[in-house]
Amino acid sequence: MRILGIDPGYAIVGYGVVDYDNNRFRPVEYGTVTTPAGMPFPARLALIDRGVTEILEKYRPQALSMEKLFFNTNTTTAIDVAQARGVILLAAQRAGIEIREYTPLQVKQSVTGYGRAEKMQVMEMTRQLLGLKSIPKPDDTADALALAICHAHASGSLYGKLQLELGGKRR
Repeated sequence: MRILGIDPGYAIVGYGVVDYDNNRFRPVEYGTVTTPAGMPFPARLALIDRGVTEILEKYRPQALSMEKLFFNTNTTTAIDVAQARGVILLAAQRAGIEIREYTPLQVKQSVTGYGRAEKMQVMEMTRQLLGLKSIPKPDDTADALALAICHAHASGSLYGKLQLELGGKRR
């Protein structure tokens, strides 16, 4: 299974494409889609759409894994990130791929075995699971790869397979 993990944002969208087969991971590609700070916001969203669409067309993942939106104290930032997420979800929907969302706790649990793991623990386990020489930078890229790993583990579990067969919680 080829999975695209996405860490959404409007300045930096981290992405990681991972192949998962027989409990083995193989990193295919990872990086970021970035938008300039001075660019009008609608133009930034269009740039994100183009970037994500190119990734979807080039790597043809079967699933997209993205973190569920977490609202913190800065609602303006959260709203902007939500708009970027909408553009990403729309691109995935147009491509006809499965979309799954996971909480930070689910990602940490899946990657490290501990739902309250520190960020560096998640990043180091992501590096190890993918056989990378170093932790991918920026953090958005490492987070995207962790999301891809999370989906691989969830879809490989009996519960995950049942969810997929029953239509699960799809968007």
